Amino acid sequence: MKYRRIGRSGLKVSEISLGSWLTFGKTVDEETAIKTIHKAYELGVNFFDSANVYEKGEGERILSSALKEFPRESYVITTKAFGAMGEGPNDKGLSRKHIIEQLNNSLKRMDLEYVDIFYCHRYDSETPVDETLKAIDDLIRQGKTLYAGVSEWSAAQIQEAVSIADKYLLDRIIVNQPQYNMFHRDIEDEIIPLCEKSGIGQVVFSPLAQGVLTGKYKGGKIPEDSRGANTQVNTWVRKIINDIVLTKLDRLEALALELGITLPELALSWILRQHNVSSTLVGASNPEQIEANVKASDIELSFEAIHRVEEILAI
Repeated sequence: MKYRRIGRSGLKVSEISLGSWLTFGKTVDEETAIKTIHKAYELGVNFFDSANVYEKGEGERILSSALKEFPRESYVITTKAFGAMGEGPNDKGLSRKHIIEQLNNSLKRMDLEYVDIFYCHRYDSETPVDETLKAIDDLIRQGKTLYAGVSEWSAAQIQEAVSIADKYLLDRIIVNQPQYNMFHRDIEDEIIPLCEKSGIGQVVFSPLAQGVLTGKYKGGKIPEDSRGANTQVNTWVRKIINDIVLTKLDRLEALALELGITLPELALSWILRQHNVSSTLVGASNPEQIEANVKASDIELSFEAIHRVEEILAI
């Protein structure tokens, strides 16, 4: 496993990281989840991601409990806040009240003194950004989180956060967590250049396009036991899959075969070609899946291979 710094911080994380959305606490039983997390750790993964809204805290609980037997300093664990955790008017968003209450609740569920990164899960148009950043800065000062991050913020929103942090001498965000894969490349034009200039790294999710880039949906069919059969994922998968995408998948798989690697390894190593990407966040339903995914960290695509991928994606 190779490790990269997140942005300009000194924090080093594994190029392949493990997430818990739609798996731990939902589609994967706890025993299998623990085995998967342990296998990831054994293979050198030191970066584990969760959020308060993942099954209303169950994702956090299972993830942290599985990591308990390892030294706390040996892994990096994250959580997030924004989404609704109740019916009240202050049970969502990025107000000072919600942020502080939610991180405290997350720490109790996870039985931790601190998380390494606390993310603003989305942008909150109803709360001033300075209120949000000052609250997180206070939590950093208290030692409850070590770093701040955002997820799915636009380039303009990230620039706003950087400017406000500098104005009030607050800790800057060090990481953005966006969606990024061969079929979803929105961050390349504005977000990556801005973040490179601002010292912010990317920890990307959905690197395999919710399983599309594993090749499991060949012919446009979604197996009943696959991730794509989940109602929350099914709509996304069906939006992605069409005749053009299926043609691209066939050609990408042929290229991977020629290179002596698998389609998922090609997709993950293609993401890691981006120096601003600190880690690519994968989901895994069993130990075998994480074992397959971590192999991408050892693959460095040649310029020719990257060029051929671009030719296929341009179809």
